[in-house]
Amino acid sequence: MKKRAIIIVLDSVGIGSLPDAAEFGDEGAHTLGHIYEQRGMRIPNMLSLGLGNIEGSRLARVAFPRAAYGRAMEITKAKDTTSGHWEMAGFPMEIPFRTYPNGFPKEVMDEFEKRIGRGTLGNEVASGTEIIQRLGDEHVRTGKPIVYTSADSVFQIAAHEEVIPLDELYRLCGIAREMLVGDNLVGRVIARPFIGANGKYTRTENRRDYALAPMEDTILDGLCEKGMDVVGIGKIEDIFAHRGITTVDHTKNNHDGIEATIRFLKEGKGDFIFTNLVDFDMLYGHRNDVEGYGAALEYFDSKLPEILRSMTKEDLLIITADHGCDPAYPGTDHTREHIPVIALKGRGKPAPLGTLDSFADLGATVYEYLTGEKWRCGKSFLSALV
Repeated sequence: MKKRAIIIVLDSVGIGSLPDAAEFGDEGAHTLGHIYEQRGMRIPNMLSLGLGNIEGSRLARVAFPRAAYGRAMEITKAKDTTSGHWEMAGFPMEIPFRTYPNGFPKEVMDEFEKRIGRGTLGNEVASGTEIIQRLGDEHVRTGKPIVYTSADSVFQIAAHEEVIPLDELYRLCGIAREMLVGDNLVGRVIARPFIGANGKYTRTENRRDYALAPMEDTILDGLCEKGMDVVGIGKIEDIFAHRGITTVDHTKNNHDGIEATIRFLKEGKGDFIFTNLVDFDMLYGHRNDVEGYGAALEYFDSKLPEILRSMTKEDLLIITADHGCDPAYPGTDHTREHIPVIALKGRGKPAPLGTLDSFADLGATVYEYLTGEKWRCGKSFLSALV
């Protein structure tokens, strides 16, 4: 029976602000804690593994956790999806991506409009759901795409699918991706298609992320070099710019991502399965939807027993996050938080992991388990699991 490792990223499910959160305007943010305090959550399976036993969790503790549990700090001075996943995969960034709190410089927008052959709307920091309601009618009338950013390093292009077809929107994003390097380095360009009419617009699931390839190798590259099958589920392939991944299932929501993970587990496929579940962040965190966020966590928890039943005794599972996006915190941006770490091999072994120094500890653990070797950064906690 072969060894496999699985990381499931609950996108944005932070577990309390990091010591430097005030530098990001996020002091006191606590995604899990605030949801639990405001609406309660029926998540017995995650709690049984030790989620509530993590330091500062604010959740219910259990007397005998079934897994190793802890939290991790981020070395990279950022709070975005790309840097979180890259650090998790063994590449902390020394210099984070640029952010644009006042919108993009005029010279950037002038060049972008010249290359795409049309003007744009927006160019501001905004909530994606709010800006399409506000500028959607003008966009439909003029055909000008809506450009906006956030507290994260993103260049987002929103367009109505019947005004700018998906293929054309994706082409515009490709142009932006080519431009936003060097002094104007941006972590991700994101296509944000929507539908609707007359000031009532809804984003669709045809989002696409255009990330840069990591500037250094990650454990994904290292595993591929050893001939292993690295499976990317959800937006993982976009986050790593399609590098270091041999099998792709580009699911677009939590339900499909969970089902794909279970399918790969049951079929015995993949050496490393890397899953991102995007709905927590995209549908609920950024929309300040405490109720929806809590319900999504309850749904994942209800599927956790099937995930565990689908594992073999040689499977190592880590459940974690990539940053926070506290739906009860002022604003709609990501929040600078610790990430939870729940880890077990086979049936699990209880062990307090404490506070890990870096997200890279997760990648180091996976790499050591699958190869027997050390990764260049991060401290493996494998000895606590086996």
